[in-house]
Amino acid sequence: MKINRRSFIEKSILATAGTLISHKQIQAGVVLKHKGLRNKPVVISTWTHGYAANEAAWQILSKKGKALDAVEKGVMVIEADADNTSVGLGGLPDRDGFVTLDASIMDENGNAGSVSFLQHIVHPISVARLVMEKTPHVMLSGEGALQFALANGFKKENLLTEKAKKEWEEWKKEAKYQPVINIENHDTISMVAIDAQGNLSGACTTSGLAYKMHGRVGDSPIIGAGLYVDNEVGAAAATGMGELVMKTLGSFLIVEFMRNGLSPQQACEKAIERIKQKLPDYKKFQIGYIALNKAGETGAYSIQEGFNYAKYDKKGNKLIDADYILK
Repeated sequence: MKINRRSFIEKSILATAGTLISHKQIQAGVVLKHKGLRNKPVVISTWTHGYAANEAAWQILSKKGKALDAVEKGVMVIEADADNTSVGLGGLPDRDGFVTLDASIMDENGNAGSVSFLQHIVHPISVARLVMEKTPHVMLSGEGALQFALANGFKKENLLTEKAKKEWEEWKKEAKYQPVINIENHDTISMVAIDAQGNLSGACTTSGLAYKMHGRVGDSPIIGAGLYVDNEVGAAAATGMGELVMKTLGSFLIVEFMRNGLSPQQACEKAIERIKQKLPDYKKFQIGYIALNKAGETGAYSIQEGFNYAKYDKKGNKLIDADYILK
């Protein structure tokens, strides 16, 4: 059969165009697939302390408030809880006895702010928001972050409670560093939300790894590691051993997986799989991911058993045990 050269070229062009269209549709798959099918508002946050944080966030979301305000107010509840030894006031110190805090926040417009190695301020998440809204920067650190906070009306306080001090002094007897999986629900509180208008935001705040080296910063203030939001697609956040999250840019990775059509659950699973593939010692640690897409669908996954998260939507607030890879 003789092939007409002109016909062959025309068919090839059409086939190529069809491929490009399909690829474009895949890239926008989440938005196209779920248009008009949104469950909103929704807020999810890490660990059992996320339950109380969700209650505060829902007070804003249920009144058609902004997701950005909801995530800030939500995690502030945990930052101010002196009995919580992994976030804000009452956080366990580094090995030298200093409580140092990390936090980040990101809004629906792609704006982000964070603070790292911040001392003496109960609410680092609010300082991070001011970094986002009042400066041309994304991150302020250490003494500079403290100066900025004090200049903007924050009060300098002692964050080392008697409870945390006693635990630190007990630790100093051996001064041995060995991560304990899921100890006291691990560390960070991360929260992502979609509001009634369909806009996404997220927040992440922690006192970091207990008895860490002075100056250590984890994934929580790193945009794309501890937290990432893309209002066209979804949001994701992390908790656990920050070094593993930073090495794989977990939250950004999850959002990109969702951009390419995966559900939040599938995206979290693939991000944990990436850790397994790239980091041989992953079995020694715990990482938990949460994700929320533009449709209001959620997902979570972890390395080890024991990670849970809180979800609040129109059906109420509940704690959910996440699935995990090591079985």
